[in-house]
Amino acid sequence: MKKFLAIIMLLTISVSTQAQDKRAKNLLDQVTAKIKSYNNIVIDFKYTLTNTKENINQESKGNVTLQGNKYVLNFMGATKIFDGKKTYTIVPEDEEITISSVNDADEKAITPNKMLTFFNRGYKYVWDIQQNINGRKIQLIKLIPTNTKDQRKEILLGIDTQTKTIYNLIEVGKNGTRTTLTVNSFKTNQPLSKNQFTFVAGKYPNYYINKLD
Repeated sequence: MKKFLAIIMLLTISVSTQAQDKRAKNLLDQVTAKIKSYNNIVIDFKYTLTNTKENINQESKGNVTLQGNKYVLNFMGATKIFDGKKTYTIVPEDEEITISSVNDADEKAITPNKMLTFFNRGYKYVWDIQQNINGRKIQLIKLIPTNTKDQRKEILLGIDTQTKTIYNLIEVGKNGTRTTLTVNSFKTNQPLSKNQFTFVAGKYPNYYINKLD
């Protein structure tokens, strides 16, 4: 009898977990659909990196403009432009520009153009806790990489349940490193310049240009 009850309990837990995973997948699908409905997105964000063991605690701010797979990212004193084919990394402090092609093989990297939809494959979804942040209901979805060689233990994705947009992204590494990206401002369908995602070499006459390929 005890064995029978134990089996029933295990089946109940299994069904409950499947329901939660389906619930998480459904919310993520809603986020993806919402993101794809916009012509462009402009985000201001805060980025923190901590590792207690290594006594690391860094904080930076940045902004990114996204349209399709193109983007302009301003972060940590550098500007990165991706025009759909090549990436241009401009570092004013060093007066240097690095030009490189996209590395599509690195699927694990959460690049700006993947930041809002990276979760669509390669992860197991788990419905986590809900938080109330400044009157906003933020539902956490835990993403566990399916690749055992992935150096990330898990990713927590905070989603605003009302707007179906991403509020924050917390990445926890197996080495104890924790990075958090928090969205401070989320604007959509903004008027953008025709040359928004075009690199113009003439703007940087004294810069050293490093072509990687």
